[in-house]
Amino acid sequence: MSRHSVTALGMVWLVFSSVGFADDQLIAHWKLASDARDSVGQHHAIQHGGVDFQEQCAVFDGIDGWLEVPAVDRLKLGRQDFSLAMWIHTARQLDDVLGDVVTCYDPETRNGFNLTLMNYSGVTSAQSNWRNLLFGIDAGQIDSEWNDCGRPGTNQQVKSLVVYRGGLYAAVWEPGKDQAGHVYRYAGGTRWVDCGSPDPANAMTGMAVFDGRLYAGSELYSGGGSSLPLSPNENHGGRVYRYEGGTRWTDVGKIADVRSVSGLASFQGQLYAGTGTTGAWRDSPRTRGMYRYAGGDQWVSCGCPGTRIVHLSVHNGSLFGLSYDDGGFFRYLGGTRWEQLGPVPDTTQVYATAVYQGQIHAATWPTGSVFRYEGPQQWTHTGRLGQEKEVMGMAVYNGKLYAGTLPLARVYRYDGENRWVSTGQLDTTPDVRYRRAWVTAVYDGKLFCGVLPSGRVRSLEAGKSVTYDHALQPGWRHIAAVRNKNVLQLYVDGKRVAVSSRFAPEQFDLDAGQSLKIGFGQHDHFNGKMRDLRLYRRALSGAEIAKLAQAGEGSND
Repeated sequence: MSRHSVTALGMVWLVFSSVGFADDQLIAHWKLASDARDSVGQHHAIQHGGVDFQEQCAVFDGIDGWLEVPAVDRLKLGRQDFSLAMWIHTARQLDDVLGDVVTCYDPETRNGFNLTLMNYSGVTSAQSNWRNLLFGIDAGQIDSEWNDCGRPGTNQQVKSLVVYRGGLYAAVWEPGKDQAGHVYRYAGGTRWVDCGSPDPANAMTGMAVFDGRLYAGSELYSGGGSSLPLSPNENHGGRVYRYEGGTRWTDVGKIADVRSVSGLASFQGQLYAGTGTTGAWRDSPRTRGMYRYAGGDQWVSCGCPGTRIVHLSVHNGSLFGLSYDDGGFFRYLGGTRWEQLGPVPDTTQVYATAVYQGQIHAATWPTGSVFRYEGPQQWTHTGRLGQEKEVMGMAVYNGKLYAGTLPLARVYRYDGENRWVSTGQLDTTPDVRYRRAWVTAVYDGKLFCGVLPSGRVRSLEAGKSVTYDHALQPGWRHIAAVRNKNVLQLYVDGKRVAVSSRFAPEQFDLDAGQSLKIGFGQHDHFNGKMRDLRLYRRALSGAEIAKLAQAGEGSND
């Protein structure tokens, strides 16, 4: 940083002290310019792991770095209004999840608050959330029910759910003879808007946001793997399309001779595709691996480790491939090279991952279990979900880990110590062998899940949350999270971008009895930079937040 920039930043601190917040409602102010001390009180933070102070900010490594503020009475928020305000910086090209910004939450009682950034890959076929922001509170007292959000088209399986530019999009399997896969956008209630069917194959499956655009891949899915009648539409998939709005799509290429694009994910500024769901893959294993998008309509092979690469996951600088064969779990090493990290114990198929409490958790068949990754060939069993056989789409939502299952299409919440609690059965179609709670996404402050064979989408609200359903742009951004009477509010760069539905304030006593965590929580370690973190025991107004954002603009170079 230049001397001119440092001088400008010093002036910013002077401006901050004169913008009208010199009152006893400012509980703590961690400038994070050179240390983790509280500049207005004694709530100094304890440093853990990889946190460096440089260029007038705290740099979190995204692996084990975080700051802990021990629990004291003055930090108890109770039922009162409060505000968090800070500057955060995220990189444009990511090789990790972004993680938690600030949390104070007890997973045992489900009590406290979470401010987190969500970019979830490996949610079976989907990269469901990309740079989305969530601010949530919970007091562990209210267990809501799953609401019906309708059936997109006449589908029998929702293959992907992805949040994109303020909307929730669903890619689906429509297996009829004269049908093809579609993508739909949620329009509220039980309504869905058709966004088109760009491919003759019966399913649009893998979806991800890459470089600010929505991409979707096509698949030939027979239905046999779900014990359903075979689809008469046998057109091969294996193409990827970019969404142009309305019902318009641009074909960005056919991937080798594959029949299916089973998953998409962004990693280090590149788009990758998993392809190995169907077909006689053992006869041509080299084509059933992973591919990288090279622009135009070109896809480059990234090799195959000997078993199918189906879904893709990203964490701590690595891209992982999930396999439906032999419990396979692999790390991509570049070129066409792979490292074997499995097999996952007691497993033949790995369906999904989620990063929970800083570690990868894998969803598996046939024991209906979730395993935590501890290192190459090291996996810890975290429990079986009821008597289910298969675990699928997982997501961290407002501090807790959720996972869908087969054959009953239930969604379970992880309560620690191998305990999984059912939140409900999402598909009750009679006279079928299998029902799947296949894919999840966090949108509009709720957890959404798409199922088979009814093809419906359902949503759950745990506690109260508000989400910014657009991608938070890279670079320095001013973020404010506010509990204001009976609503939650999110602000980005001084502008209010989201407001929650109303809640009863007396039901949300947030005295979690836990330390305040800066750069860590129930999801993962923060991967980015942070400065000027403030905690107020009141709801800041929009004008006050705008002043904070304006005062810090000069230090964003």
